[in-house]
Amino acid sequence: MNRKILQLAFPSIVSNITVPLLGLVDVAIVGHLGAASYIGAIAIGSMLFNIIYWLFGFLRMGTSGMTSQALGRRDLQDVTRVLYRAVGIGFFISLLLLLFQYPIRNVAFSLLDTTEAVETLAISYFNICVWGAPAVLGLYGFSGWFIGMQNSRFPMFVAIAQNVINIVVSLLFVFVLGMKVEGVALGTLIAQYAGFFLALYLWFTYYRKRLKGQVCWQDLIDKVSMRRFFQVNSDIFFRTLCLVAVTTFFTSTGAKQGDVILAVNTLLMQLFTLFSYIMDGFAYAGEALAGRYIGAQNSKGFERMVHFLFGWGVGLALFFTLLYGLGGKNFLSLLTNDTLVIREAGGYFYWVLAIPFAGFAAFLWDGILIGATETRFMLYSMLIASVCFFLIYYSFSGYLGNHALWMAFLAYLLLRGIMEWILFRHKQKRTECL
Repeated sequence: MNRKILQLAFPSIVSNITVPLLGLVDVAIVGHLGAASYIGAIAIGSMLFNIIYWLFGFLRMGTSGMTSQALGRRDLQDVTRVLYRAVGIGFFISLLLLLFQYPIRNVAFSLLDTTEAVETLAISYFNICVWGAPAVLGLYGFSGWFIGMQNSRFPMFVAIAQNVINIVVSLLFVFVLGMKVEGVALGTLIAQYAGFFLALYLWFTYYRKRLKGQVCWQDLIDKVSMRRFFQVNSDIFFRTLCLVAVTTFFTSTGAKQGDVILAVNTLLMQLFTLFSYIMDGFAYAGEALAGRYIGAQNSKGFERMVHFLFGWGVGLALFFTLLYGLGGKNFLSLLTNDTLVIREAGGYFYWVLAIPFAGFAAFLWDGILIGATETRFMLYSMLIASVCFFLIYYSFSGYLGNHALWMAFLAYLLLRGIMEWILFRHKQKRTECL
């Protein structure tokens, strides 16, 4: 079982770590163009697309769970239908984004407080990168399907290829052809389509023959299947809205407390982000294995998988707690040489030490529930945790200031895992009674 978990988790971890490199490469390139406005434009443009695509992440997560369950049932027709349906809906959503790109752009920039120079450059970046929506959302469907097929290596190959192509093409456009923000945007756009077509090639080469003739096109719009598809994915969509609300509030509230507190929170959140990349890899393993065992109606295998998965979770939580306790402050000094920020961060560092044990269960249960397609439990847990986040912050912010923000965030992580565990186990007991 450990081997199965690691075979799925490790490539996903590599994929997760490569994701922020796309943004970092863009920032590094424009950072050598001689004006801060270029960096600001890339930061704003990347943030907008991160939010937009984050909201449609259900195309990956929902596809993973339904594919793995169909695979567990050995229902190749449904395996194929899930992929076609996910990619088709991704294309439809991307078409809407392209049709309404100007209203979306105008509303987004009306809410942002930027200088005229940054806004002009960011709009240029947006106008080019928005055409990558079909590639990005189509790739979400393929990535979720590959994971559901117990194959996390293909998404890793795609992520690595995207980064290499983005680096090479962006450098060519900016430093050889003399383009600036537009060159970086085109590099990102080309990398996105390269990733999509690589995924399509991998599917065509390794899966098409196995699945040829397994799909009836009329079944793609079957009412029952479509209702289940949208029920699962709507739960994930609204759950993601809550996640975005908490994350955005955390950042904006820190910003209102001054530049130093904003910098402190941003740096400390990098430690949470690093931990999340690792835990997400194991969550993806949970998606694939949980769905397959449930599809095969192998309850013993499912329980064994959960046991081993949480064994890894506890071990990783302990490892990261020790790692941050021994070397976390040195890591902060690598990110900044501002002694005031580093000194101020020391007063909040104990919150970071609590993150691994407070948060690991939420990541793992998210993966298990996605694989089990029990996404309603994810939504309920997120709603409860989000409400508690705001209640705790507003109850203690007058006394504790920024400490109240971190306390609320830790409670939010902890409650997500606890509520998911309670809801899922309650359903299991009720099912056994029936």
